[in-house]
Amino acid sequence: MNILIVEDEHDLAESIIKYLSQEGYHCEWANSFREASEKIHLHTYDCILVDINLPDGSGIKVIERLKRVKSESGIIIISARDSVEDKIIGLEIGADDYLTKPFHLSELNARVKSLIRRRNFDGNNEILFKEITILPQERLVTIHGEPIKLTKKEYDLLLYFVSNPNRVITKESIAEHLWGDHMDMADSFDFIYAHLKNLRKKILEKKGGDYIQTIYGVGYKFTRF
Repeated sequence: MNILIVEDEHDLAESIIKYLSQEGYHCEWANSFREASEKIHLHTYDCILVDINLPDGSGIKVIERLKRVKSESGIIIISARDSVEDKIIGLEIGADDYLTKPFHLSELNARVKSLIRRRNFDGNNEILFKEITILPQERLVTIHGEPIKLTKKEYDLLLYFVSNPNRVITKESIAEHLWGDHMDMADSFDFIYAHLKNLRKKILEKKGGDYIQTIYGVGYKFTRF
């Protein structure tokens, strides 16, 4: 899952990135309105954490831009402004949640998890796809009730597919989802092929279905048959 942190406080941003990265999220950071605008134009994110007060603009404008382009990203405002009016304004323009500074990183993590569950999986703690069960809280995957050992990238790829069943996903979209700003690492797409091959092999070894279909010249589809 990709998260963008729009925050100009360097120490706070570093703390958030360190904590959420340990929870298995891929985190990117924008410390200004300009940089945030560039990132949301170039990339898609599962969740965006937005501070209201930025050195060169307002986080409110960032949210408004996201809504104009009909972004499906979840949005959590993180702000030192804790008046009821500020919270109402933030939620009315399209934010999903509002967290007042200072906050515990564990609470932020819980809110991020809750938001992603609501948006992607109807609030369920358990994600089911035929014989595949995913428990996002534990980052655990089982097939026919037996645990399957996946690397971080394989897990992220499986979750991405299950979030988009029967939808053709381009190689470029997969690269962006897995590497974000560092997608140049996958320029040749060799990394993607390797992760797909390994994920398919591990699912089949557990007697799971061969759900990954290659759409030649376009990308891949995780199909229910």
